[in-house]
Amino acid sequence: MSAEMAEAIRQLVQEKGIDEDLVFRMIEETLKAAYKRKYGTNENAVVSFTDDHTDVSIYSRKTIVDGVYNPVIEIELEEALELDPDCEIGDELLIEVDPREFDRISVQSAKQTAHQSIRDIQKDTLYSEYKDKVGEIIIGYYQRERNGNIYVDLGKVEGILPKKFQSPREAYRQNDRIKAYITEVKKTPSGLQVVLSRTDPDFVRRIMELEVPEIYDRTVEIQKIVREAGYRTKIAVYSNRDDVDPVGACVGLKGVRIQAVIRELEGEKIDVLKYDEDPRVFIRNALSPAEVNDVVILDEEKRTALAVVSEQQFSLAIGKQGLNVRLANRLADWSIDVKTDEQFAEMDLSADYRLAANNLFSDAEPVDEIVDIAELPGITPELVAVFASAGITTVEQLFALDDEGLRNLEGMTEDMLAYISGILTDEAIEVIEQKDEPVYDGDSVEPEVQTAQDDTAAVEEEYECPECGAKITIDMTTCPSCGIGLSFEYEDEE
Repeated sequence: MSAEMAEAIRQLVQEKGIDEDLVFRMIEETLKAAYKRKYGTNENAVVSFTDDHTDVSIYSRKTIVDGVYNPVIEIELEEALELDPDCEIGDELLIEVDPREFDRISVQSAKQTAHQSIRDIQKDTLYSEYKDKVGEIIIGYYQRERNGNIYVDLGKVEGILPKKFQSPREAYRQNDRIKAYITEVKKTPSGLQVVLSRTDPDFVRRIMELEVPEIYDRTVEIQKIVREAGYRTKIAVYSNRDDVDPVGACVGLKGVRIQAVIRELEGEKIDVLKYDEDPRVFIRNALSPAEVNDVVILDEEKRTALAVVSEQQFSLAIGKQGLNVRLANRLADWSIDVKTDEQFAEMDLSADYRLAANNLFSDAEPVDEIVDIAELPGITPELVAVFASAGITTVEQLFALDDEGLRNLEGMTEDMLAYISGILTDEAIEVIEQKDEPVYDGDSVEPEVQTAQDDTAAVEEEYECPECGAKITIDMTTCPSCGIGLSFEYEDEE
């Protein structure tokens, strides 16, 4: 029996991939199941292995009594003395049970327990193994298809590639090799289920790590990936070293690296672009391959922006069915509206900038709209020349620049920057944000309120007739008492 048991344990360990300690625990549970089937309980059953784990025995632990009530757990003193002359009432004896005494039903119950234990152990072992592989890429082979779901042979287990996680570009046949991303591992009544995906953005991330050593060693890092599986993927990257171009590292010499990724994705278009903390620059990059002329931040809190492109680049910036701009929105996490130069010129946005300048520099008296930078009060010829050399001639172009944009203008000095910043105060920005409301200076009041106050003053203010002393008001032309004509004159207060 020892040799047979040792061989059975060896086969379970090697063929089923079960840990040896789990095998011994399974054997113990199997013998206890057979014991319980025969005697009705296994609480007093004791399973013991030899030191070299080559043989096993099962014992029945019984208490020595004078008058047996339950023969399963009790033994008569006279019978116990035959087994151990030194025993006494109240002691416990371990009496070996021959497994060959178990009836057919008990053996069948033990076999079912053993099979179930093996399945549970295998399931737990495989679950522990594949649970640690979630987020990794695995290679398998097409096995069968059912209801659009593809079942993949992964060796020890069977993976499932649901229809929703399949790229529309791809089609598979029997025994085709499939590389996929493990998204989930779960236990089911039928066994372990490994859920695969080829549409997850992290699938592209893992492939990039395999193809680009700089990403694997964290010299270049992926900031974000957005994807419409089967159509286009956008990848924002940045470098932790100034001497490494992140986009060039990902593309590779003559595009060899990115082409390997494209082949794996069955020809899906991939845009690799540089991440930038400046939202204007990042939005410009996110709309690649389109060339963006200008980016205007409409509302920083609501994260809305306007990208201005030429007529020739407009369709490229939008993309087929709006795909390019939609992916750019998700990548930059901004709501981006794309307009051509002509559409931007027709928008009310430029009028808002002119209104801001007018209200900023105007007095109480209305003035003509300020359009050209040269018309701004306090502007110097030197500043006008600097702006003109950069192609900035209108107020709206000036207001579209931030401090960094002003500083980067050729010929702009720190003194000039401080001077123009003093002219362009925050009042102008407030005017733009509240363009639908009338703007007044700090000493004035709204017309409706002022008129109401003036009317109230006119009603309540009373005077005396210089002739008879009767009460008169400012709207009277003759005294109601004596009939003398009245006129009112005002003196300027000094």
